[in-house]
Amino acid sequence: MIDVLVVDDDFMVARIHRGFVERIDGFRVVSTAGTGEQAVAAVDELRPNLVLLDLYLPDMFGLDVVARIRAARHDCDVLVISAAREAEAVRAAIRYGAVNYLLKPFGFEELRSRLEQYAVRRTALGTAVVADQADIDRVLSRSGAVAGAHTLPRGLSPETAALVERTLRQQTGPLTASECADLVGISRVSARRYLEHFSSSGRAEVTLKYGAAGRPERRYTWLV
Repeated sequence: MIDVLVVDDDFMVARIHRGFVERIDGFRVVSTAGTGEQAVAAVDELRPNLVLLDLYLPDMFGLDVVARIRAARHDCDVLVISAAREAEAVRAAIRYGAVNYLLKPFGFEELRSRLEQYAVRRTALGTAVVADQADIDRVLSRSGAVAGAHTLPRGLSPETAALVERTLRQQTGPLTASECADLVGISRVSARRYLEHFSSSGRAEVTLKYGAAGRPERRYTWLV
């Protein structure tokens, strides 16, 4: 179970975000905080694995909270949730080690996909030693740490990408583009584009099934 601290100065927003997190398997909210000081104290006391951190807090800027957490050597990750759209805010969050940056307002599916990406990365790095560089590259590409790993090509939507991803995750075996299209409710051509994107970014594996004649059938499996 991944313990989460939700930090937001608006208690209603914090309640909504808490509800979102608690709907996702494998995550639980251990507390909420409305100020930077409360957030630092909660991390000291509860030692969460992940902090959902708003940047605009009444007593300090959110990244100052991160600096204090790091100075205290707490081993927790930070996912920034903010209305701040300035490029410098995003760059600063990355420099401070944020695992992701989610713009407000956002819906449940947007948060769910990012938390599931985080969980995959955390699980993949659960062993003390990695086998080789390929293992590291696979983990980074799945988590989005490799530049552009989760940038969708033009014409692909995050919402449909999340549906295709969830469909692949739920299967016990590989899917063809046609099978995926039927399950998601999109065209085969569209499904193929999303599946190929996941394959090229290292999150899905392609295997070829050869028939009696014609092209081999491409089948896709989500890598976990």
